Amino acid sequence: CSPPNVGWGAGYADIIKENKLFEAYYQELGLVPEGEFDQFMAAMREPLPATIRITGYKSHAKEILHCLKNKYFKEIQEVEIDGQKIEAPQPLSWYPDELAWHTNMSRKILRKSPLLEKFHQFLVSETESGNISRQEAVSMIPPLLMKIEPHHKILDMCAAPGSKTAQLIEMLHSDMDVPFPEGFVIANDVDNKRCYLLVHQAKRLNSPCIMVVNHDASCIPRLQIDTEDGQKGTLFYDRILCDVPCSGDGTMRKNIDVWKKWTTSNSLHLHGLQIRIAVRGVEQLAVGGRMVYSTCSLNPIEDEAVIATLLEKSEGALELADASVDLPGLKWMPGITKWKLMTKEGQWYKDWSEVPVNRHTQIRPTMFPPTDTEKLANMKLERCMRILPHHQNTGGFFVAVLVKKAPMPWNRRFPKLRKEQSSSSLPQPEDSPVERERGVGRKSVCMYSDSVLCSRPPPNKKMKRHGFKEDPFVFLTEDDPVFPPIESFYDLSPDFPKINVLTRTHEGKKRHLYMVSKELRNVMLNNSERMKVINTGVKVWSRNSDGEEFGCAFRLAQEGIYTLFPYIRSRMITVSVEDIKILLTQENPYLSKLEEDAHQQAKKMGMGSIVLKYRPDKSNPDGPQCPIELCGWRGKTSIRAFVPRNERFHYLRMLGVEVFRDKQGQGPREEEKEVKEEVKEGETENGNKDVSPKQELRGENRGDEHLKGDEREGGGENLTST
Repeated sequence: CSPPNVGWGAGYADIIKENKLFEAYYQELGLVPEGEFDQFMAAMREPLPATIRITGYKSHAKEILHCLKNKYFKEIQEVEIDGQKIEAPQPLSWYPDELAWHTNMSRKILRKSPLLEKFHQFLVSETESGNISRQEAVSMIPPLLMKIEPHHKILDMCAAPGSKTAQLIEMLHSDMDVPFPEGFVIANDVDNKRCYLLVHQAKRLNSPCIMVVNHDASCIPRLQIDTEDGQKGTLFYDRILCDVPCSGDGTMRKNIDVWKKWTTSNSLHLHGLQIRIAVRGVEQLAVGGRMVYSTCSLNPIEDEAVIATLLEKSEGALELADASVDLPGLKWMPGITKWKLMTKEGQWYKDWSEVPVNRHTQIRPTMFPPTDTEKLANMKLERCMRILPHHQNTGGFFVAVLVKKAPMPWNRRFPKLRKEQSSSSLPQPEDSPVERERGVGRKSVCMYSDSVLCSRPPPNKKMKRHGFKEDPFVFLTEDDPVFPPIESFYDLSPDFPKINVLTRTHEGKKRHLYMVSKELRNVMLNNSERMKVINTGVKVWSRNSDGEEFGCAFRLAQEGIYTLFPYIRSRMITVSVEDIKILLTQENPYLSKLEEDAHQQAKKMGMGSIVLKYRPDKSNPDGPQCPIELCGWRGKTSIRAFVPRNERFHYLRMLGVEVFRDKQGQGPREEEKEVKEEVKEGETENGNKDVSPKQELRGENRGDEHLKGDEREGGGENLTST
């Protein structure tokens, strides 16, 4: 059985955490400071602490942090398991604003106490609603080093499963008052199925500025966009995250099977791919832009060797940035300038000249340090950062920040960043002189591991589609007949960007309407033949045919409310904390259940979709100190909130209502009885039957098939019941 202090992901006690080749290799390389190797190996054998990150861009972040610190963490300190007090979670010292925490509690421990089980349910529920991410600590580092601003155009080259992508989106939305930041994130992954993991992660953040695409990162297509002067130009990115596939030996604490599978051959096989992806990244980086290269491997063949190759081939166009002051509190080792290479048989080579000819296909010159000492010194490889597990109880990690000072030597010129706003889209000549000279024409240039430039033809116009067949993305025109009733019903402001609205069908009635930012629309319209888009846009309206008799066939969707809200000028009811409690705990309360102010507003409003707006009351410090907007429905005599289950739990917790449930739904805890009583009362008054959670979510996320009969009265279900 597992020791009591193990981290999440335990249960591998039968796997022997030994690999003599691994120990011999890293001991010989000398990456670990003298006298610390035993501590390093001991840490590698310890399970990884669980870490959580609070979604930083939402105004709710402070509320969630307050809830964690003053409720759950305080309660945990009182818990004893088998006579031992539980160690309280601690904030990561280097993560800004106490928004990331780590704990040594395992799942097994979490289920041993009702208080800890409550904490676990809180984590699961808030993760589902996008307010918390369970993410490895070292994985949080690269986005922090990218220095993202809301106008940046960002490419995440190898993005799945998406925890870093989520961080990038958060940073883009650092100002919640701006519904459409100028920038965007294009998140790419080569694996079609993993792209859907990426979609799930990104969807939780409800951003109109994210697009998920499916390409091989080493030859990801160069995209075209319309420039401000009406010309066609090439899209260059202000920030690129290049978190490449790697051998993953820094993840041994989490991925236990790496102990068994680790060999030096893994790094030798990946080195060439890592260079090709990194080269493709810097080719598409704007001059003045930053690219962060990272791996969860400690091996210099995948780390410094790749960076040194990039720097050497860039001929001064790239520079390693000094990121030493960017994350105060983070302990890291500087990059190394000397390393050697070992085969899986244990044979060592210090230099390319020592490698026998029969190994030349497996071992390449770029795997060794540069031989020119002056050139090596100018590279400043010590600016790379290697995080060792025993220094701060984390996984192992490597990260380097590259700044582009000039065009790559094999490209003619790249656009420069504006100082205040980025212009990543100046017109490009079709062929650079290097390409013409080599007879490459309009082919993308890439580099193999031996650093020979070669041409790679662009994908055929009709790309082969693997995996799921995606519905088309169809942008609406400004005069689309769908708009007049929507504009009239919600009194949309004149600056509402109608051309940013899209749907996913060419034929028949439009079921859902989505929105993307202006810049993503530009990318999509100019590159439909070049890229395979898996998902983009945030849902803002869903068809509800019953609404037609009230003036509008489309009801507001909760996931898009923060994008739409600034443009809506009617159908709005200002509610209090008590009103929200009623709306989120009762199935379908009568209008009279609301407090007088909200009751009077609702009485004056016609039936149909509404926005329920809460604004912080400074005279009530115990109430939520952030604005809340909920979608709802004004029925004939009642009112309801159209909010998915986990979001209901989230808002109720912020209001101080306990929504803890027993395991396997074995009945409510004491704390839930009050909620249950309110639910029964609501059911009796309205006489409606419950709709199952699955049906509710189908209604919220897939359409309104089951809502036709009862939506006039608000319809629906109490989602806090078990």
